[in-house]
Amino acid sequence: MIFRHPLYRLYVRRLRAQLVGKSLPRHVAMVMDGNRRWARQQGFENPSVGHRYGAEHVDEVLGWCAELGIEHVTIFVASTDNLRKRASGEVQYLMEVIERIVAARLAERPGRWQLHLAGRLDTLPDSTRHALKLARDATAERGARFHLTIAVGYDGRVEIVDAIRALLDEAARDGATPTELARRLTDEDIAAHLYTQGRPDPDLIIRTSGEQRMSGFLLWQAAYSELYFCDAYWPGFRYVDFLRALRSYAARQRRYGA
Repeated sequence: MIFRHPLYRLYVRRLRAQLVGKSLPRHVAMVMDGNRRWARQQGFENPSVGHRYGAEHVDEVLGWCAELGIEHVTIFVASTDNLRKRASGEVQYLMEVIERIVAARLAERPGRWQLHLAGRLDTLPDSTRHALKLARDATAERGARFHLTIAVGYDGRVEIVDAIRALLDEAARDGATPTELARRLTDEDIAAHLYTQGRPDPDLIIRTSGEQRMSGFLLWQAAYSELYFCDAYWPGFRYVDFLRALRSYAARQRRYGA
């Protein structure tokens, strides 16, 4: 394999050396794009098989993050548009992959990752929703240092709408009028009602497959995130690709809107 090639190992060591003493992201979010295109490139008759390889690759990438001390990872598994617009057979296969590989492995294996969920879980099949909630509950008691958020049935605009609705409902229960809420409303109030409440915003967002767009991913949380676009398809996303993204991040001067 190429990963065992001496030149590859030498390049890995060089990239790692360039990160020594540099600022690394605390939270990396990833748009895992290109599973089907990777499968076609590999010659698979059914391109949906790429979803399985992509899901299995998550384990490896989480290992890279843990090794480097990156404590928060968010992965974009499926948007609401994916679930609504793609062929039913592909969506069914993707849901089965989430249940059998992602949720089952997190729930059954002792590990250092605590699972969090982001999205409208009621848009998922009952079995998928149940499997994800079981995995979330199974990892909740581990006192884990590392936190994985799975965004599934997710849309960033819908998330903001849901946060505003939750605020309005809360104000109504407290006897406040919409006018009173509008007068005192802050961005912190909205952030506290997002799907990702209590977790830090991403420092770095990586999208694979060469596409350079957000696709509704973490629209609120990504306001000050650094973006990195990689040509590799997600199942072919290598350790050196990840290290290059971190090197790019470390070389930037974060301005936070200034």
